[in-house]
Amino acid sequence: MTPATSEEEDTGIHCRLDELLAERGMTLTELSARVGVSIVNLSVLKNDRARAIRYSTLRAICDVLGCEVGELLVLAEQR
Repeated sequence: MTPATSEEEDTGIHCRLDELLAERGMTLTELSARVGVSIVNLSVLKNDRARAIRYSTLRAICDVLGCEVGELLVLAEQR
C-alpha cells in the first residue's frame, strides 16, 4: 500500500456546504458574492478538498447561512 499524498489525504472532516445551500435555496454564486470568497475556493471546500480554512471565512459562511460551525463541518463516517 502506498502512502496517500497530501492531495489524497482523508481528513475525516466532511463539509456540508451543498446540503446547507440546498436547504436555504441559495447558489454557490450567491454565497460567493455575499461572503467575498471566490467560487473556486468555495467549490474546493464544498468538495472536501480544502486542507485549511481561515476562521474569518468560516465565520462569514456561517453568518450568511445562519448556521453553526458544527452544522457546516462534521466528522465523516469512517470507512
